[in-house]
Amino acid sequence: MSGGNWVVGITGASGAVYGVRLCQVMLDQGLDVHLIVTEAGWRVLHDEMGWQASKRKEMLQEHFGGRTGSFEHHPIADIGATVASGSFRTKGMVVIPCSMGTLSGIAHGSSDNLLERTADVMLKEGRKLILVPRETPLHAIHLENMLTLSRMGVRMIPAMPAFYHRPSSIEEMVDFLVGKVLDSMDIEHSLYRRWGDNDE
Repeated sequence: MSGGNWVVGITGASGAVYGVRLCQVMLDQGLDVHLIVTEAGWRVLHDEMGWQASKRKEMLQEHFGGRTGSFEHHPIADIGATVASGSFRTKGMVVIPCSMGTLSGIAHGSSDNLLERTADVMLKEGRKLILVPRETPLHAIHLENMLTLSRMGVRMIPAMPAFYHRPSSIEEMVDFLVGKVLDSMDIEHSLYRRWGDNDE
């Protein structure tokens, strides 16, 4: 299992549950998570998962506290946070889910907030950067931005469910995608049945 610090970003795209579940699995494995949530991300956490955005500290503690690993939340406007510096060592960063606005900001190096700045750090330091874009349909600008980042070595893992493992619940569909992300992070897991594995 690959250890160390990882940065996880949650944006305002639909699919906040993916980011929450990834953090929980990582923390349960003893990994350290640096979490950045955009303002739109907090809105989606409220709309899709019932989080109270006015009680952010309490919500984070409720869903991520008391696990083996540690987590630290960095406010989106804190451009001076540790993760904004290349001298702060991390294994890499995952933006899950990743909105098209955030993806565009990363592709063009705008660094308008802490999440975009941290992603820019991953690019300049040659660390892993994994994006989970969640939008449909996609137009040419979306695709061109993805291609720009892909050519720079960014891993694109669209939020696309699979059905060969015959999921019987939304939770199993979420775990499949989170498992695919963990694969790209080189983190061992058993969240879904792999192709070729038997049912036993």
